[in-house]
Amino acid sequence: MQIEQIYTGCLAQGAYYVTSKGEAAIIDPLRETAPYIQRLEKDKVKLKYIFETHFHADFVSGHVDLGKKTGAAIVYGPNAACEFNCISAKDGEEFKIGDVVIKVLHTPGHTMESTTFLLKDEMGKDYCIFSGDTLFLGDVGRPDLAQKAANMTKEELAGLLYDSLMTKIMPLADDVIVYPAHGAGSACGKNMTTETVDTLGHQKKVNYALNQPDKTSFVKAVLEGLLPPPGYFGMNVAMNKKGYESFDVVLSHGLRALSPDEFEAAAESTGALVLDARDNKEFYRGYIPRSVNIGLVGDFAPWVGALIVDVKQPLLLITDEGKEEEAVTRLSRVGFDNVLGYLKGGFAVWLSSGKEADVVDRITAEQFAKEVKIGKDKIIDIRRESEYAAEHIKESYNKPLDYINDWIKGINPEEHFYIYCAGGYRSMIASSILQARGYRNFTEIEGGFKAISKTGIPRTDYVCQSKIMKA
Repeated sequence: MQIEQIYTGCLAQGAYYVTSKGEAAIIDPLRETAPYIQRLEKDKVKLKYIFETHFHADFVSGHVDLGKKTGAAIVYGPNAACEFNCISAKDGEEFKIGDVVIKVLHTPGHTMESTTFLLKDEMGKDYCIFSGDTLFLGDVGRPDLAQKAANMTKEELAGLLYDSLMTKIMPLADDVIVYPAHGAGSACGKNMTTETVDTLGHQKKVNYALNQPDKTSFVKAVLEGLLPPPGYFGMNVAMNKKGYESFDVVLSHGLRALSPDEFEAAAESTGALVLDARDNKEFYRGYIPRSVNIGLVGDFAPWVGALIVDVKQPLLLITDEGKEEEAVTRLSRVGFDNVLGYLKGGFAVWLSSGKEADVVDRITAEQFAKEVKIGKDKIIDIRRESEYAAEHIKESYNKPLDYINDWIKGINPEEHFYIYCAGGYRSMIASSILQARGYRNFTEIEGGFKAISKTGIPRTDYVCQSKIMKA
C-alpha cells in the first residue's frame, strides 16, 4: 500500500493517490489529468476508482475528464445527484483497491453529500481518513455553503455536522491519520493550520470544534467569524455536478498566441477583460490601460475567482514569457475556461508596437514616511480585518480587497488617498481595478505594511469601528 498527498499550495488543496497490488484510487483530483495519468503509467497500476468527498465549491475537480480517460468509476457519498455517470454510494459501503478497502462514512453538514472515506489497511485495521471538508486540521468545514440546496439554515447544517463528527469521526482510534481536502489559506474554513497531515488523536486535543461541550456551543463556535464565501463558489459547484468542457480543449483555446493588433481587436470585439499576471513590480511601471493585475506568483486563481466572480467572463492574458500554460491551467482549476488567448511576446511587444500604456503611481515606504501627514491624509489598508486588527497605520481605514466591488462605490474621486496591503500584491490588484474604473486619485505604497513597519510611521492595534468597512 502506498498513499501520497498531492498538495497544491495556491489552492491550499490536497488530492490523494492510493495504490495497492496493481490498482489505484485518486481522491479529490485537480482539473488537469495528465500528471495523474503519467503517474499511473509510471507505476504500472490501473485506476479503479475516483473518490469525491463532496461537490467542491472552491475548485473544479478533474473527476469527469479522469473518468473518461481511464474508465475509472467516480464515487460520491449518499445524496450525490450527478449529471454524469457516478456511483452514489451507501453509508458503510466498501470499495476494494488491491489489498486495501475504502469504507464510506456519510458525514453531512458541510454539504449534504459530504463523505469521509476511511481506508482500512491490508490487515483490516483502520489506517486513515480522507476527510474532505468535514474535518480540517484545526477546524471543520463551513456549514453555510449548502443552505439553499439543502433547504436548511446554516445553524441546522452546523448541527448536522456536529452529529456527523461525534458519531462517525470521534469514535475512530487516535492513531488514525487525517488527510483533509484543504489547509491554511482556503476559504472553506476559518482556522486551518499550515500542517496538512495529522493524527485524529492530536486533533481531538487541539481542534477547537472538536472540544466544544455540546451541540449548541459547537454551532455558535463554528459559525462565528465566517466571512462571506467568494462569489464564484456556486458556479464551481454547478460545474462539478453537471460536468464541464474538457481541460484539453480549454488549454488549446487559451494558448492562442495573439499579436498586439489581434489582442486589441479581440478585447474590443468580445468585451474580454485583460488579465495581467505579471509581478506587481513589473506591472506598475507599464501596462495595457484598463487591464487588471493579479500576479501569477501568489494566490492567483482564488483572487481571480473572488474579484472577477463570473466564470464565463472572456479573458485575455498577459504573462511573462513561458508562463501562459500555467496561467490557463490555474484559471481552469477555478472554472475560468473562457480564455481567448494571450499576448505573444508579452507587454514588451505591446510597448514596442507603439500602443498606449498606463502606469500606477507607486512610492516607496520611505517616500511615504516623508510626505504623509497622519490624521490629515486619508490612508486605506486593504488587508483583511484580522490583519488590520493585529496592527495598522494609525488613523488608517480598513477596506479589505475582498470587498472592493462594494467599497469602490464610496470613493470620492476628488479626494487623494494612500493605499497599502501586506507586501504589495493585493494593493496592486486594487490599484489596477481602481484605475480601470477611472480613479486616479491615489498613491500605492511599495512593499506594503512590511516595508512601512520599518519606518517611523506611527502604528497601532487600536480598532475604531467607524474606520472598518463592513461587507
